[in-house]
Amino acid sequence: MSSFYGVELKSRLLLGTSRYPSPAVLERAVKASGAEVVTVSLRRESGTGRAGQAFWSLIQSMGVRVLPNTAGCHSVKEAVTTAHMARELFDTPWIKLEVIGEADTLQPDVFGLVEAARILSEEGFEVFPYTTEDLVVAERLVEAGCRVLMPWGAPIGSARGLNNVYGLRSMRAHFPEIPLVVDAGLGVPSHAAAAMELGYDAVLLNTAVAEAGDPVEMARAFALGVEAGRAAYLARPMEPRDMAVPSTPVIGKAALGD
Repeated sequence: MSSFYGVELKSRLLLGTSRYPSPAVLERAVKASGAEVVTVSLRRESGTGRAGQAFWSLIQSMGVRVLPNTAGCHSVKEAVTTAHMARELFDTPWIKLEVIGEADTLQPDVFGLVEAARILSEEGFEVFPYTTEDLVVAERLVEAGCRVLMPWGAPIGSARGLNNVYGLRSMRAHFPEIPLVVDAGLGVPSHAAAAMELGYDAVLLNTAVAEAGDPVEMARAFALGVEAGRAAYLARPMEPRDMAVPSTPVIGKAALGD
């Protein structure tokens, strides 16, 4: 069971809600994934609009917890304003904070991210920052009030998996008490399993499920990958070796003469 800002969750898979072929497919995928938390981007259209209301009603009917995000924000002011709107609309202090700094990779602007995190934390938000695996940035985010860190695995929507395993492993070792979530870049269930084998508390993904040939089956597959990776981590895997070690005992082996 994982815990984020005092909320305990059975599922370690957080799922995004955009880019699905239809609302019905989204609903079935969320159910198949077992996810208890879904991310929702605050659209710039009115929250009372008919399309927005229908989507919000669908999310509410799923019985999941909503993690609004500031997707598409490129400045501190834009991210903070969007967070305020999200809190009012979705009635939650949770916010997935994105401050994008580079258009091609969608890499976070870590300077703006820390500033926005500090402002929002002081205003009572419970911030889930989308960040890099940089330990200095992570320290600044924790100092700013973040009690969860969400380093990327790879650029959003790239499906490249874990680009910097060393960095992610170092972050886990450096912050043993902070819940860590690999967010972005995962493409297949084995990527999620690898993240969980590093000791991460959860993974967050969207595109890999939404754009799969069968989103519902892919959601189910990711749920199994997360479960397998967590079980493997708890089982304490053996360390890699440089030399072969026979799996069959040689003691008692018959000695044959020439």
